[in-house]
Amino acid sequence: MYTASWRDVVRGNLFGPRPDPRDLPYRLVIRLALVVFRLFRFRFDVRGGEHLPATGGAIICSNHVSYLDFTFLGLAALPQRRLVRFMAKASVFAHRFSGPFMRAMRHIPVDRRAGAAAFEAALRALKDGHLVGVFPEATISSSFRVKELKAGAARMAMDAGVPVIPAAVWGGQRIATKGHPVVLRRDVAVTVVLGEPLVPEPGERPQQLLRRIRAAMEALVDEAQRSYPQQPAGPEDRWWLPAHLGGTAPTPEEAEHLDSHDVRGTRQKLPRPHPVVRLRALLARRRPR
Repeated sequence: MYTASWRDVVRGNLFGPRPDPRDLPYRLVIRLALVVFRLFRFRFDVRGGEHLPATGGAIICSNHVSYLDFTFLGLAALPQRRLVRFMAKASVFAHRFSGPFMRAMRHIPVDRRAGAAAFEAALRALKDGHLVGVFPEATISSSFRVKELKAGAARMAMDAGVPVIPAAVWGGQRIATKGHPVVLRRDVAVTVVLGEPLVPEPGERPQQLLRRIRAAMEALVDEAQRSYPQQPAGPEDRWWLPAHLGGTAPTPEEAEHLDSHDVRGTRQKLPRPHPVVRLRALLARRRPR
């Protein structure tokens, strides 16, 4: 198990001897993330980092169980002194808080109704030798199982001539995931597993490569779940386990209906109360009865 240390936060060679000056905002964000990891004593089990190429383009294809998955996958690339350009939905870039950070870190916005621009941007990044992170399920999986994958990652790998690194992340859903309140609890274990590179074969079609990617991702998710060192605290804490492991998360069939609006980008967001109203409600809940 790895727990971020204050030495990691200030280590001078964390990003190699000559990091790109354009990535200064990205490097600052990573150091800030390490501070958070240290304060909350997240316990990381990161395996398979040696499968990431030291140079050149590659696609990291991961399952998606929490809002923090991209930070955990980025941690797996640090031993190779590399940064990952993640593909994320355009609304994250439009947000007044997260948008400036996402643009400064040169991540790639994805408009689900017009994906050609994102595809071309990711292709350019790969050909320029960057690592590109993709969540091919297109949204967080409510069942915590691997959903049907979008074919874009396979097509990008074939067009750019780069390998696909299958990956699995597990544990982050206990902190922040769809449909549950954010709970910044201490000592949560987070498992990240990277698999062996999948290289497009001559004459292989995108759907064939996609099937290989999904099979590899499912095997890695099973490995991450099987080796996860922590268990639910009680019956009410079994929500973060998938149904096939005895948890109370939705089945894949139930999750398909729940996630359909997210995949199509048609979910209607309810207006959020004013911050003062939210603060008053929080104080009312904490007031002794």
